[in-house]
Amino acid sequence: MEWIFIVAIIGFIAWRMMGSKNVPSINTQDLKNVLQDGSKQFIDVRTPAEYKGRHIKQFKNMPLNTLPNQLAKLDKEKETIVICQSGMRSSRACQILKQAGFTNVTNVRGGMSQWNG
Repeated sequence: MEWIFIVAIIGFIAWRMMGSKNVPSINTQDLKNVLQDGSKQFIDVRTPAEYKGRHIKQFKNMPLNTLPNQLAKLDKEKETIVICQSGMRSSRACQILKQAGFTNVTNVRGGMSQWNG
């Protein structure tokens, strides 16, 4: 019976670690190479308090719960790179963006918890 519990936990962790379907991801090291690219837009979907505590200056704060109401502020034609604390909220944000017609969306895997900048 214990092995079922262990398999369930491993399965849940693996499911949470997988990125969004059809959404590419980059790690924080690769992110450093694209931060100065003016053709991209950068969105941080953490809360304002999290953002205020520590953020990457190129990222605009658009908390996940307000993102659907702020889509008009974004350019659907630009690549949109999304970050959060761990990669989970940004993964959800990428799905919201894709459903709204954004075609070039990238999730930052590991989020700010992996950022060394």
